[in-house]
Amino acid sequence: MLSSVWSESIYVPLLQQLVRGPLKQNLPQAGRLWVWLQLLYGEQLLSLPRTFTYADCREALFTSTHPRGDRTPAKHDAQCPCQKSLVAWLFLPQMNGTQKQWLAHKHQAQQEIEKFRVDLAKVGAFPNSSASLLASLLHESRPFEVSRRTLASDLKRLCELGWLQQASEGYQKVADWPDYPSAPANELTFLVQPDLAGIAENLAQEIGGQQRFFVHTDYVVPQDSHDRVEDWQDELRSHWQQSSPSPIQLTYWSASRLERYEVVVYPVCIYYYRRGPYLCAWGQVPGQMPGQSENLDWRNYRLDRIEAIAPISWQAAAVPAELKQRQIAHTLPHPDEIALRMAEAWGFDYYQPVKQMLVRFDAEWDRRYIRNSLRHLTFERVSQQQGRSLIQTTLAPDQAAQMLAALATRPEHSAYYKALYRHNDPNVRQRLRAWRPHIEVILPWSLRQRFAREVAEEQQFYQSLT
Repeated sequence: MLSSVWSESIYVPLLQQLVRGPLKQNLPQAGRLWVWLQLLYGEQLLSLPRTFTYADCREALFTSTHPRGDRTPAKHDAQCPCQKSLVAWLFLPQMNGTQKQWLAHKHQAQQEIEKFRVDLAKVGAFPNSSASLLASLLHESRPFEVSRRTLASDLKRLCELGWLQQASEGYQKVADWPDYPSAPANELTFLVQPDLAGIAENLAQEIGGQQRFFVHTDYVVPQDSHDRVEDWQDELRSHWQQSSPSPIQLTYWSASRLERYEVVVYPVCIYYYRRGPYLCAWGQVPGQMPGQSENLDWRNYRLDRIEAIAPISWQAAAVPAELKQRQIAHTLPHPDEIALRMAEAWGFDYYQPVKQMLVRFDAEWDRRYIRNSLRHLTFERVSQQQGRSLIQTTLAPDQAAQMLAALATRPEHSAYYKALYRHNDPNVRQRLRAWRPHIEVILPWSLRQRFAREVAEEQQFYQSLT
C-alpha cells in the first residue's frame, strides 16, 4: 500500500493521465478529477459510507441549495464549492476553502501558478500563444459547476483508472492505489534539448567497465577566473538559502559597454547558456540618466565579469521602490518567468524586444543541416509564397517591393524559414553568422542591413588576394 493519505501536489503528468485527450481541451475535467482524489484520499476527506453513490458525494461536498437534478447549477450560494474557480481548487491549500478565501490569499500561490504555466507550455498543452486561454480557464471556469451526469461520469472514470472499485450499490475506495506518474524530480533541467536528460540517464554509468557517454561544452571563462566563478556560485547559493533573500548591489564589468557599473538587483537564478554561466537578475539596468525614472528589467550577468556582490537590506534607500513593492506583494521574479520568455522567442537576451525573422537557405545546405533540426519552437519552414506575404505585411511598401524584386532572382529551390527572435541578441547573431554564406537574412530590415555591412567589410579583407 503506497500511503493512507493522498498528498500529491498538482503536476502535469498526472493530469495528462487522468483525462482522455489533450489538456488544452480537458483541463477543467483533469483538475476536477485531481480534486476528487484529494476528496477521496487526501487529508480533508469527504464523509462517505464504505459503499457510496454519487448522491452521497453530492450531499457531502455541496451545500443544501445545490441542485439535485441534471441541469447545470446556476449561481445559488457563494459558499457552495461548485462556485469555486479552477485556480482556487488547484492552488488553495485548504481544499474546503471558498472562492472568497482564495481571492484573499491568491498572492501566496502566484509562483506556483507560474510554474504550472511553464510546465504546461513545456508539454505543448498551452504554448505561450495560448497564455490568455489558460488564464481564462484557470480564473473563470468552475469545474464543479456542471451537471449531475458529468460528475457521476467522473466516478466511472476513476473506476476505469483503478482509483475506485465498482460495488453492487455504488463505489468503494481501493486499498492499493494504481500506478500513476510521479512528480518530476528536482534535477538539472536541459532547457534547450530535453532529450539530453534521458540520454544522460541511460548512459551516464559505465557499461562493461568503460565510460561510453561524454558531454563536451564550450566554456569561455578564462582559467584565471575559475576561482572567482566558484566563489560567486557559493555566495549566491548561501544567499538563496535564506528565508527571505534580499537584493544585492552588483559591481559588473560590461564587455559590450566597455565600462564598469553598479546596479541594485534581485538575484533570481544561474543559467549556463552556450559558453558560460550567467546570473539572471531583475532590477536596475545600466545607462539611465540622473533624475530619470527607474525602469526595472531583467539582465544577464556573466559570473566571471562580476567584480563584487553586496547583499543589502530590503529597507535600504538604494532598493528601487518597485522592487520593494513586489517583495511586499509576494510577486518577486521567479526563474520560470525566464523559461517562458525564452520559449516565446529565440535568444537568451529574453528582455530584448521580439521581432519577426525571415531567412533563406540554399537548398543543399537546408537539406544537410537545417531541415529536421531543432533551433527554436518558433523556427519553422515556410513556403516561398508565405515568405512573400510576410514581407508584404512587415515592410514598408517601397522596402517590400525592393525585397520581392531581389528574391525573384534567387534560386527556385531555396528554403525559407521564419522565427521570432530577440532583437540584438548576440547568440542569435553568432548563429546566423556561422551559417554564412549559405544564408540570406530577409527580415527584419535592420538586421539585413547590419549583415550587409558586415559582409561588405569582410569582403575588403580578401579583396587584394583574389
